[in-house]
Amino acid sequence: MVSSITNLTRNGLSDWMVQRVTAVVLGSYTLFMFGFFALTSDLDYQQWQGLFGAMWFKIYTLAALLALVGHIWIGMWTVATDYVKNIWVRFIVLAVIALTNFVYFVIGFSAVWGV
Repeated sequence: MVSSITNLTRNGLSDWMVQRVTAVVLGSYTLFMFGFFALTSDLDYQQWQGLFGAMWFKIYTLAALLALVGHIWIGMWTVATDYVKNIWVRFIVLAVIALTNFVYFVIGFSAVWGV
């Protein structure tokens, strides 16, 4: 068993549950966006701005962004601890993933909230 302080909840069952909940959030967001594109004919800037200007959608997008970051981290941590045996290589791989996740979050947050 791999014990590390770098996993999200330090508990395999909790990580499994977080992985499933984040998958549901990401799936619902994806289905909503596909539905929006399918049901909105002649999508223009005003409709797009109206969707992303609504507070409920900003919060929903932030929840999806947080779910994406958490989902990526748990999944990649699990793969790295299972398949990368050298501790220093694993550290570098996980550091790159953590940095990439941070960049995704900062760019996504600033795009949605206009910061």
